[in-house]
Amino acid sequence: MPPPLLSSAFRPFYFLGALYAPLLAAAWLGAYLGLWEVPSVGTPLRLWHGHEMLFGFAAAIIAGIVLTALPSWAGTEEIRGGRLALLVVLWLAGRAAFWAAPWLPPLAPAAIDLLLFPAVFAMVAPQLARASNRLYLLLLPILLALAAANAAYHYGILAANTAFAGLGLRGALYAIVVLYVLKGGVLAPIFTGNALREKGRGDQAPFNVELEMLAVGVVLLLAALDLAGARPLWIGLAALACAGVHAVRTARWKGWLLTDVPLVFVMHLGFAWLIFAFLLKAAAELGGLVPEAAWVHAFTVGSLGLMMLGLMTRVSLRHTGRPLVVPVTMKLAYGMMFIASLIRLAATVHGLDDWAVALAAVLWGLTFALYFVQFGAILLRPSLARDAAERLV
Repeated sequence: MPPPLLSSAFRPFYFLGALYAPLLAAAWLGAYLGLWEVPSVGTPLRLWHGHEMLFGFAAAIIAGIVLTALPSWAGTEEIRGGRLALLVVLWLAGRAAFWAAPWLPPLAPAAIDLLLFPAVFAMVAPQLARASNRLYLLLLPILLALAAANAAYHYGILAANTAFAGLGLRGALYAIVVLYVLKGGVLAPIFTGNALREKGRGDQAPFNVELEMLAVGVVLLLAALDLAGARPLWIGLAALACAGVHAVRTARWKGWLLTDVPLVFVMHLGFAWLIFAFLLKAAAELGGLVPEAAWVHAFTVGSLGLMMLGLMTRVSLRHTGRPLVVPVTMKLAYGMMFIASLIRLAATVHGLDDWAVALAAVLWGLTFALYFVQFGAILLRPSLARDAAERLV
């Protein structure tokens, strides 16, 4: 049997991702304020920051969420032990190469950093090919898109083409949005339905395949138009369509009935921020009413941040044999993430001084520090027996 840390993907990736988040926030914030420099090898700080947020921090949490969910939802074999250790080593190597870039040959950081997603693809593709539910195969093009986006970023940096590197980051962002829509759109209504029945407040919304296909389709349309540099009018209209479709989709789940169930309600807050992000994208494209970066921060800090914290809490409790009772520290973390989202958005839209950006970054980093304090040691220890968990208060 593998050691506890390598018994399931959420353990090492949540551990490392939660540890990396506040360190990354501190490093970026210090560079942003001019207190020190980061080893960016001439890369603009915004691109350096964007890459490590997506392919460093977010990649770890996404790997932990997806690889842990597949055995339960798709019936695949759990990736653990030596294979999981390989993925962890590849993630660590990518981070080490990224930070050590000034002292490595020019191609080395890119070559090392590009290994993780192809390795994940190679491990899960044969399993998903045998899965009875063919819809899980949709994960494969998302993994390929993330790998391609990372390659585009590194090519842009090596070619001193910052616009192309930024396009790579934008492609990665859209790939994560699609994954968010697909995975969150499965988990949120199921968990909501379970909680509604438990509280005697209704039942799960019936699955609407046409609406689900439309929800993914409009995001793919927006991504295609944006990445291709289409006219702002068409991009803005596509963003409005995304907001409308996802508002209808989310409203069907009736998450507002579960404000007293934090593990579920935080997921609905995440989807609310996603809809808001699409509206901000439309406002930026159609009339220049807000900076284009506003929708990026609304999604990455508000939507993705809240969904990550909610799923990390649920998985860490359930998969270590503990009852689904949200610790006070995590409720505090949810609130801090929501406030960080508001402050970061206000700083972007209203051009607030550096104090607002700094406060948002500190709050964002602290949310994951709280998760690490609450669950770090638990991730290193064996799971509780189910009967023991039932006796816990």
